[in-house]
Amino acid sequence: MLLGLLPGIEVVGAAADGEEAVRLVARYEPDVVLMDLRMPRCDGVEATRRIRAEHPATEVVILTTYADDESLFPALQAGARGYLTKDVGGEEIARAVADVRSGAAGLSPQIQRRLLERLSAGAPEERAPDRPRHALPSVLPSVLPSVLPDGLTTREAEVLALIAEGLSNAEIAGRLFVSPATVKTHINNLFAKTAVRDRAQAVTYAFRQGIARPPA
Repeated sequence: MLLGLLPGIEVVGAAADGEEAVRLVARYEPDVVLMDLRMPRCDGVEATRRIRAEHPATEVVILTTYADDESLFPALQAGARGYLTKDVGGEEIARAVADVRSGAAGLSPQIQRRLLERLSAGAPEERAPDRPRHALPSVLPSVLPSVLPDGLTTREAEVLALIAEGLSNAEIAGRLFVSPATVKTHINNLFAKTAVRDRAQAVTYAFRQGIARPPA
């Protein structure tokens, strides 16, 4: 409904998941796709990769709740030319659509800042090639299980370690350069995966699994 009210934009289709998005792009050949990330069957990163490979004339702008590194960089590497978080307004969406159609990048100021911060610290590709896929950033202990337990992602384990340090959600968000809402999402996910009910149990779990070290 919002997109239909924006000048210069015609909505030709809406998809419930990535699989349907790929099919609709083949049918309608749109100039731009606004792509969510977390979807059933085929997520936004895989859908973006397939669309860019099969329909290179169609640009992709990610529109998502998530602004963490594990969401941002895979989406850009898959071929997305824009990345917006869902707190943007109609003007920002219209501007991003116009930017990618003209060949520019459609990135929100928050995402541009995150990219600059990450580049100044070293791009993901610059990591040592033998670093394990699930190796964790320096905020975590140096001795870790070779594979993270219970299907935890790197970012979820990082959030868990910071919980064990006693940080609040706002402090974790500041440390990781993400929004408090993103932190809350990671906490909800890791609580569900580890079957802990509160932060105290999460701390015990982190110590037991070697994701954090108990105080001396």
